Amino acid sequence: MLETDASSTTDPGDSAGTGPARLRQRGSNHTGMRQFNERVVLQALRTHGSLAKAEIARVTGLTAQTIGLITARLDEDHLLCREAPVRGRVGQPSVPLGLNPDGAFAIGIKIGRRSTDWLLVDFTGQVRERIVLDYAFPDIDVLLPAIRQHLNQLLDGLGPLRSRVVGVGVAAPFQLGGWHRMLGLTDAQSEAWNRIDLAEQVQQMTELPVSFAKDTSAACVAELLHGRGHDIPSFLYLFLDTFIGGGLVINSHLHRGLHGNAGAVASLPLGVAQQGAAAPAQLISQASLWDLEQRFQEHGLAPMAAYDERALQEPWASHSREWIASAAAALAHCIVSATAFLDLEAVVLDGAADPGMLQALAEGVQTSLRAYNWEGLQTPPRLELGSIGSDARALGGALLPLHACFAPDTELFLKA
Repeated sequence: MLETDASSTTDPGDSAGTGPARLRQRGSNHTGMRQFNERVVLQALRTHGSLAKAEIARVTGLTAQTIGLITARLDEDHLLCREAPVRGRVGQPSVPLGLNPDGAFAIGIKIGRRSTDWLLVDFTGQVRERIVLDYAFPDIDVLLPAIRQHLNQLLDGLGPLRSRVVGVGVAAPFQLGGWHRMLGLTDAQSEAWNRIDLAEQVQQMTELPVSFAKDTSAACVAELLHGRGHDIPSFLYLFLDTFIGGGLVINSHLHRGLHGNAGAVASLPLGVAQQGAAAPAQLISQASLWDLEQRFQEHGLAPMAAYDERALQEPWASHSREWIASAAAALAHCIVSATAFLDLEAVVLDGAADPGMLQALAEGVQTSLRAYNWEGLQTPPRLELGSIGSDARALGGALLPLHACFAPDTELFLKA
């Protein structure tokens, strides 16, 4: 975690002091009420948008004098921007304050089985730059140099604002080589990825602090902080990609579980195991875009159409409809099982597929849920579509260091 430095300095590369000030770090260890209240103010602006000082005092419960001192410090740190004065009937016009997009930056890197994404994210959570590298499956000897190259490319592109980057977040499957036979990989290829510590590899590429999260947990973080999490305090998160994955939010916190693997829905069995018989299939085999890829390939169609609008166009559409029916039934089974354990308020479904595909899948899940016996349970949880899409994993990675540096609740994860 970052330690607190009470002073603000200029960028070392700007001896005249005319460039952007180096960001005063706000650590997540015990730093006193001053830093905590600064974080409270920043969170209020992130949640409510631009506010006048009097409104900030109202929503935070801090005194007007305290707000004046805090906003002066944040302004000095270039974390705030002032908007046009709003004139009322009486007294001086109020000046709304908002987050300065250039106040801080973070980089999120999503390493997946079909692609790696790099996102440069600003202080407001907006994506400034995006780099995407597609592949059939990542080659370690090719991908690691590419990660370094594109990380430096994004940092260099910031110019004098580079000093305001607070960290790098890496989002990847816990075992990138998992289920390797489904992808046609050798045991050696799988083992090579399962042995590697991706966070450590990226840390060797930069002096910035590097954090790591399971890819679908990172996507869940993005939905929690910048999506439906504002309205739904507890939900099961399902992310549709090459392989299905998930996350779990309880009381507005991402629940990690004992091994950091809560929400590992891919491994959910779809039947009851019987002695002497083959183990039942897992959810991953029936509700993943990998399965749709195979259907397309078997009919001589481009398999990567599973990830874009072609999936709902002929000649792919008829195969997609068959897959939607199968995947929706499997996801409904997952939701009923999760509801029995968690008494869910909602399920949020997002993914790397075309929005139209996700909508059609959600409708199929709703139909399948009605076929279950809900006796002993409350009504089915409501099913919501996610708001972020394919960027969710890399965006969630970038939000981890931003949240650690600036949010009052620095511990984003609840430990079991």
